[in-house]
Amino acid sequence: MDVESTETRAAARCAELRAQIAHHDHRYYVLDAPEVDDAAYDALMRELQALEDRYPELRAANSPTQRVGGALAEGFAPIHHRVPMLSLANAYSTQDFLDFDQRVRTKLGVEAVSYAAETKLDGLAISLLYESGRLTYAATRGDGEQGEDVSANVRTIRAIPLQLKLDPAPELLEVRGEIYLDHAGFEALNARQRRNEEKVFANPRNAAAGSLRQLDSRITAQRPLTIYCYGIGVSAGVAL
Repeated sequence: MDVESTETRAAARCAELRAQIAHHDHRYYVLDAPEVDDAAYDALMRELQALEDRYPELRAANSPTQRVGGALAEGFAPIHHRVPMLSLANAYSTQDFLDFDQRVRTKLGVEAVSYAAETKLDGLAISLLYESGRLTYAATRGDGEQGEDVSANVRTIRAIPLQLKLDPAPELLEVRGEIYLDHAGFEALNARQRRNEEKVFANPRNAAAGSLRQLDSRITAQRPLTIYCYGIGVSAGVAL
């Protein structure tokens, strides 16, 4: 049997399996409309894992098999934001909002301003950089100018695509959002903590932030984190 053709077929099958798994992840974790049961999904994952074990050169950082987490990291490398990640200001009273409104109208030089409001998810701000559709890195807000490289941990979150479902994929796309725990995930996490006689988390935000900043990505992989995307930072080759 031709070794080269065998490896070529293995590479093609790996690509096919990754596309299928990404599709099912999107259906399950984003659309909440799965098309296959857990057994069928697990069979796809086992086949991909077996191929990557047999041909280690085919294993990639963005493979769905890597979502389980890897080796313990020594620390988080800094990442400079190409566009600053600004933070929201707080308003604790009606007067705080009225003062804000006055500043806005004064700076804009207008008599009145229309506002739109949305519920804020209390989690951890994140920047996801995609190059040619592939997730390159993920960074926290940090001080707004420089954040921490949490790519290994973010890759364990199944709601985050490792490859964008866009054709053609943009040359560069920075997606900004909030990583958080929903109510069900938070309750499930604390229930597991109690069973294991471990620390119970006080609130979802602290639990989400602590989960994302684990030096051991295998711990992050066990936490039911999800994401809400709300904006775009830098971009190239995409119509906005």
